[in-house]
Amino acid sequence: MPGDDAMNPQTLPQWLRHHARVRPQAVAIRQKRFGIWHPTNWAQYWQRARAIGMGLRALGVKQGTHVGIISENRIEWVLTQLGAGAIGAVTVGVYATSPAPEVAYVLQHGDCEIVICEDQEQADKVLETWHELPKLTRIVVMETKGFRGYDASKVLSFDTLETLGAKGDADERDYVDKLVDAQRPQDIAIIIYTSGSTGKPKGAMISYANIAAAVPGYAERLKLDASSTTLSYLPLCHVAEQALTTFAPLQYGMMVNFGESLRTVQEDLREVAPSLFLGVPRIWEKMHSAIHIKTLESGRLNRMLVRRAFAACEPFALTGPRTAREKLVFAFWYALVFRPLQNFIGLRRTRICVTGAAPIPPKIFTFFRTMGLPLIEVYGQTESSGGVTGQLADDVKLGTVGPAVDGAEIRIAEDGEVLVRGSMVFAGYYKDSDLTDKTVVDGWLHTGDIAEWCDGHLKIVDRKKDVIITSGGKNLSPSLIENAMKASPFVKECIVIGDARRFVTALIQMDFDNVGKWAEQRGLAFTTFRSLAEHPAVFRLISQEVETANDGLAPVEQVKRFHLLTKELDHDDGEVTATMKVRRANIYTKFAAEIEALYAPQSSAA
Repeated sequence: MPGDDAMNPQTLPQWLRHHARVRPQAVAIRQKRFGIWHPTNWAQYWQRARAIGMGLRALGVKQGTHVGIISENRIEWVLTQLGAGAIGAVTVGVYATSPAPEVAYVLQHGDCEIVICEDQEQADKVLETWHELPKLTRIVVMETKGFRGYDASKVLSFDTLETLGAKGDADERDYVDKLVDAQRPQDIAIIIYTSGSTGKPKGAMISYANIAAAVPGYAERLKLDASSTTLSYLPLCHVAEQALTTFAPLQYGMMVNFGESLRTVQEDLREVAPSLFLGVPRIWEKMHSAIHIKTLESGRLNRMLVRRAFAACEPFALTGPRTAREKLVFAFWYALVFRPLQNFIGLRRTRICVTGAAPIPPKIFTFFRTMGLPLIEVYGQTESSGGVTGQLADDVKLGTVGPAVDGAEIRIAEDGEVLVRGSMVFAGYYKDSDLTDKTVVDGWLHTGDIAEWCDGHLKIVDRKKDVIITSGGKNLSPSLIENAMKASPFVKECIVIGDARRFVTALIQMDFDNVGKWAEQRGLAFTTFRSLAEHPAVFRLISQEVETANDGLAPVEQVKRFHLLTKELDHDDGEVTATMKVRRANIYTKFAAEIEALYAPQSSAA
């Protein structure tokens, strides 16, 4: 843990002030704008956060007030979060990809009185639903382009807010410090809304005590210290990114980098070369696809070398200490193949790579371990304030999420559900004490995940509500089958059907980039996603990939028929959440005719 000072920091604003006092000139944040990285040291971080807090106070924000934020990751996000926190307000993050109705729901349910928006697009979502938000009084915008004609009584700029607050802070210099001194560990730090894959999002209240209990455990597993650096790009509305952008960096004094935008992540990674990289499975799948496309575009010799490199090193990709021969084999292929590939995705200097938030296909996991990336899988959820288990870098058991971290107690209930106990278990759901009481029973958080132990390592089977029971009485894990299918570079998404059915079928979404490249190389004509998906050759390609995946599954788990989707699953259409989790109930309803066709006696699908 970082060294304590006389004040013994216990809350995030207290930690920020602590670093501003003991290491004021050290770089805390770097923000990339127009291709240039702009550093902010700890003293500036604290000073600007204070100004934002005082600016919010000038707009009527008091202790306990809720402030919404709708933005991609950038320094203004954390300045608002820490500034609001410094005066006792609580931030509520909203996914920037959310359509207006979802934005309105979170702001209304979260009782937000002020909302900080990134730009005109986000502000318009709020203005469109202003009549549904009785508590909302003002919108603050970071990027003011296009706002000349907007109602000044409703909208003001972030710069104006900060200038207003800086003046207030200068006039009442002790005000913020007195509030920060009075903060207690049990105070609510942030409200994080769940993604809402099974219904309306729920607001999980996370206290400073929860954060303080969670950080040491996953920090030890991820080897975090003051020298650690990260690139913040996953939504800050999600607990995983909060853990690595605010929770741990503020306790350990780590440096956080904010890139230009989501579209420049690959380029930003190459420039930052972070020591730690967190990616949800979809990110790793996209990187795998990018390497696959790069390999397809290279010459025959390069493709042969890549195949031989992976064939030679995969046998010891997951093992512990390597033999002298294995070290020599890897060193040879590292210099020839793996080093360029690591440079291509910007991860050559990472000390630890992390995947979490959903199961990752074992084939994808092994692929990156083979090329020398120290990838581990972790497990946690919003209600546990972040990760509660994690693989050990030198003791990886494929298909597991590792043993529990320090401070987290885990057991498996009689029905297989994972239960978690510890001070990191959240303070409860906002405005829903009944659901809180059902979720946390006698101190044990009921996670809703089914799992089993594997030599002391936790193996997640599936979500409790998603387990399939066939008409023959077999219990199946949809995620296991879906991950087997998604290991193919040509399959982007797979939704398994089979509950109370005779056999397993699936809805499959192809990977447009990879399949498109494959089609171009064979001279197949197409214009749109639909025209490519409906091409007979593409159906045959996906059929082959399904058969290959089936070879690794038990007969009862194998996908017998599938329907190839002619559109990409979309958040705006209610098919996936903002974090790209499939909304199964919505998809089962929307594609009911296609699903029934798969079970028709004369179905010719697949």
